[in-house]
Amino acid sequence: MQRVIRQIERVILLFMAVLFSFFSHPVLALPIATITPDSLSIEKTKLLNGEVIVVLSNLEDGVTGVEGQIFIAAPPKKVWEVITDYNNHKNFVPNVIDSGIISDNGTEKVMFEKGKSRMFLFQKEVYIKMKVWGENLTRLCFQQITGDFKVYQGEWILVDYPQGAGTFLTYKAEVKPDFYAPQFAVRNVQHRDCPIMLSAMKKQAEASNGTALPSSNE
Repeated sequence: MQRVIRQIERVILLFMAVLFSFFSHPVLALPIATITPDSLSIEKTKLLNGEVIVVLSNLEDGVTGVEGQIFIAAPPKKVWEVITDYNNHKNFVPNVIDSGIISDNGTEKVMFEKGKSRMFLFQKEVYIKMKVWGENLTRLCFQQITGDFKVYQGEWILVDYPQGAGTFLTYKAEVKPDFYAPQFAVRNVQHRDCPIMLSAMKKQAEASNGTALPSSNE
């Protein structure tokens, strides 16, 4: 009987020693597999869901700031080709009557566009001659040389999104007509026309990339 009691005591002592060792030494934490939340902003999630986002602002001296964003299911190369296809803007961008390249020195182009703009019940044709330059496939800047605006300048920004096999396209501009137009009216025109222009770029780029969805009448 005493032998059995001693064996039980040894087992208890061994168990207590193990417990003491466990609690007296730091425990190494095992790596935990976590699901990383999507790093995309709410804004970009909306773009991926097909929304066109336009933000307008009143800048100094009556200048209207415009920022429009859209997601295009085509790589930056295709989107860049469409944006810089100045000779054909008139063929796929609504409200553009005529367009084309005037000169090209390799780093900077001079192009023109003639368009129609509707303001309330009135429609006006506007002409602009501008220089364009930038960084291939990522950023394209533009600025008026002559035309119907006191201020017309801005940039296109292309951000590759490989996970979605596409491009986030941003259009930024500062606009002030050289004819009388209340700023609220200019804002209304930009709020209406910017999404139309961005959607036209999207449609053309996706068509050339073979990713455009068929229209309902096909």
